[in-house]
Amino acid sequence: MTPKIKLSCRNVWKFYGGNAETLLRRTPSPSADDIRNAGVIGAVRNANIDIAEGEIFIIMGLSGSGKSTLVRCLSRLIEPTAGEVLFDGADLLRASEKELIEIRRHKMGMVFQHFALLLHLTVLQNVMFPLTIQATPKSEAEAKAREVVELVGLKGREDYYPRELSGGQQQRVGIARSLVTEPDLWFLDEPFSALDPLIRREMQDEFLRLQERLHKTIVFITHDFEEAVRLADRIAIMKDGEVIQIATPEELVMNPATDYVEEFTRHIPRSKVLTIGGIMNSGTSGEGEPIPRATRVSDVAEKIIASDNPIPVSDDSGQIVGTIDRKAVARVLFGERGAA
Repeated sequence: MTPKIKLSCRNVWKFYGGNAETLLRRTPSPSADDIRNAGVIGAVRNANIDIAEGEIFIIMGLSGSGKSTLVRCLSRLIEPTAGEVLFDGADLLRASEKELIEIRRHKMGMVFQHFALLLHLTVLQNVMFPLTIQATPKSEAEAKAREVVELVGLKGREDYYPRELSGGQQQRVGIARSLVTEPDLWFLDEPFSALDPLIRREMQDEFLRLQERLHKTIVFITHDFEEAVRLADRIAIMKDGEVIQIATPEELVMNPATDYVEEFTRHIPRSKVLTIGGIMNSGTSGEGEPIPRATRVSDVAEKIIASDNPIPVSDDSGQIVGTIDRKAVARVLFGERGAA
């Protein structure tokens, strides 16, 4: 069954500079030289993306690649110079200011690197704030806020102020605040990058737990490929404003579309990216408890290497679709790019 497309963009450009519209009228698909000669900056260049309902779609790139600008175009926090942005099939760029406010209030949630909590409000009041703006009755808003506070693991801290919370707890408040309106679409712009590594890992775990329960459509920016591998259904790699490749983490590592993508993924341990399904053998004669084919090699490598016999591999329905043995895992572990 083909998944429903929740958000897409078609031929989106974002230029900064006074000659942008003149440039596009003269040259609908300007080259890098055309852009440079026109004296404008091509922050996003002819972006085309489809994001499925319920998907975690991660956008990656180095600083200045255009990833944050693209997300702000997708949410219409900034206006694209040209193109279409379709949300549930309707072009957001044609929405009136009033329609856009309603969409943002009721259908979009946003979390950014800087928590932007209101320091004079408690945890509960911060989480309630979007509902207060919507003039939701106080009792209803408080009940919903308490439910979301518990969902993100902050029950018992409803009356704390932001200064009394750790960085990870403050980020949970930001996440709860963005979820309280029950958005269909959730934008996260490097939400964990300001956290120390241990708390960051905990927040990734929390994020995956929430997604398992809520099944949101998520657009997530990160510059950390290991974080992207843990979280993403698919990843878009950007460079100089262009979307270079869109693929699963496994496809990016195994079949990079360009030298740039290959270099971008070069130092990632393949065992953390490849799935058992990607390296399994044919046949159904394994022994022991089946391993789901979507499992990362790194998560079960020790178990497989310790087994004298092949282990069966199952699909989503539990059917045996192949086997995995220590030789296949050893090729991944000891044949990784960059290994000595």
